Amino acid sequence: MAKKKEVKSIEDLPGIGPSTLKKLQENGYTTIESIAAATVAELSSIGSLGEKTAQKAIEAARQILGFTFETADLILEKRRQLVRITTGSGDLDNLLDGGIETGSITELYGEFRAGKTQLAHQICVNAFLPLEQGGTVKESPDEISVVYIDTEGTFRPERIVSMAKRWEDFLNPQDVLKRIKVGRAFNSDHQMVLVDEVSRFAKEENVKVLVVDSLTAHFRAEFVGRGTLAERQQKLNSHIHTLQKLCASYHMAIIVTNQVHAKPDMFFGDPTAPVGGHIVGHAAQTRIYLRKSKGERRISRVVDSPLLAEGEAVFMLTEQGIVDAT
Repeated sequence: MAKKKEVKSIEDLPGIGPSTLKKLQENGYTTIESIAAATVAELSSIGSLGEKTAQKAIEAARQILGFTFETADLILEKRRQLVRITTGSGDLDNLLDGGIETGSITELYGEFRAGKTQLAHQICVNAFLPLEQGGTVKESPDEISVVYIDTEGTFRPERIVSMAKRWEDFLNPQDVLKRIKVGRAFNSDHQMVLVDEVSRFAKEENVKVLVVDSLTAHFRAEFVGRGTLAERQQKLNSHIHTLQKLCASYHMAIIVTNQVHAKPDMFFGDPTAPVGGHIVGHAAQTRIYLRKSKGERRISRVVDSPLLAEGEAVFMLTEQGIVDAT
C-alpha cells in the first residue's frame, strides 16, 4: 500500500502546481494557514485555479490544521503557548495579564497625546527582547521583524532609539531599527495595499508585530457625511478582515490605534467613543482606552476583552519609554 504523501507546504496541497504556487505566493498565500483561512472566491480569483480545485486545496489545508471542533483542554494548552509582549510598565502588564498578546488584535484608542503612538512604538521595541524579558526572541533579535504602517506621519525612529537604550543589555538600537519595516500610507487604498503586502513576507521575515497607526484616520477623512457611511464601513470591514487573516495565519500581535469622537447624545459620563462603530468594535479582541492625566501620566482602561476584567492602570511616558508611575 502506497504511503500517504506528507504535506509540509502549500505546494503539496492538491491542485497546486508550479505556476499556481507562484501566483499564490505573489498574493501573500505562503503558508498552509493562509490557504485554510481563505475563501474559494479569493483563491479562484487569483487565476489558473478553478473553484473545485480551490475548494479541495482549502479543505485539505483545514484538515491538516484540524480546522474542526476540538476540546477545550486542547485550546487551553495552545493558549498557554501564546507569547505576551511587555509594555515596559509592570502595572500595565498586570492589567493585561502579562502584556500585549500575540495572535490577536489589540486596539488602542483615545484623544491626541493620550499615548497611543508611544505605546505602539514601545511594543515594536520590546518585541525584540528575549522571551524571558517579555519579548518574542528565542535566540537573536535578527530572527524576527516588526512592521509599522504609518497613516498620519507619526512614526519617529528617534523614539525607537531612545526606547531601545533602556534595554542596552539585550538590544542594539541600530539593529532594532534595521528590523522594523515602516510603510507610510497616504490614503485608505494605499493603507490596504500595504497590509496586503505584509502577507507576502510575513513568514519569510518572521513578523511578530504589526502596527497600524491609525486604523481609521484615512477612512474618516475620505468618507465624509452620512451618505458615505455604508461605503466606508464596508471598505473598513474588508480591511479589518485582512488583518484578522494575518493574525490567524502568522500568529503575530496586531496593534491598531484609533481616533475618537464625542457622542452628542450622551449627557452623563465620558462622551468619548472610538471611530469605526461596531465593525471596529467586534474586530479587536482587546480594546484599551487611553487618556491623559497629570503631567506625563496616562491612564489605560480595558474596555472590552474576552479574558481580561475591566480595570485601570496608570503609567508614565518618559525619555526611555513606558514605565510605572511613581
